[in-house]
Amino acid sequence: MFANYQHQIIQTLVLIGILIFFRIVITYFVKRFSQRKNKVAKRANLIMKYVDFALIVLTSPIAFYIWSLEAKDLGVVASSVFAIIGVGFFAQWSVLSNMTSGVVIFFTLPYKIGDKVKIHDKDFPIIAVIEDIKAFHINLITEDGGLHTYPNSLLLQKGVTIVEDGVRTRFVEETEEAPLDSSNDNSENVKETLKD
Repeated sequence: MFANYQHQIIQTLVLIGILIFFRIVITYFVKRFSQRKNKVAKRANLIMKYVDFALIVLTSPIAFYIWSLEAKDLGVVASSVFAIIGVGFFAQWSVLSNMTSGVVIFFTLPYKIGDKVKIHDKDFPIIAVIEDIKAFHINLITEDGGLHTYPNSLLLQKGVTIVEDGVRTRFVEETEEAPLDSSNDNSENVKETLKD
């Protein structure tokens, strides 16, 4: 049974091997960049999710070609999927913009989790500690202990000043053990740090 598809199986295994090789190489460079720039490992893992998605999207057409799937057979399905995705991205273009901004923030901007920053917004200036940088937004903790979310795309558009490097927050690296009930203690620690 498998003898009929031996050629396709070998080509698919080679494609998977190349995919794994590229993922290992890209993971190495992203982790190295993260360590060199003192970025958080959690952010590097988020970037790797984007890389995994891109690699799968890039290798899928090659796998379709290997297995001789006709373009006309996939045409109806692909056009329907792309129409739905296109409408979704057009309706929510800010989601894509915020994801792209999150990648740019990770690789280029000097502030990181734990830094006390001032965002120069005319309408709503804010001084806070960066608690977490997520795919779509940044979590900020202000002096009064309030948690604010700020979209990544707006963060790139506004001026940001680092007030103090490496202020302690409740973020715990994956290698450290988190306290069981740290929500109240951490907000108090952040308040005290911000007042200093």
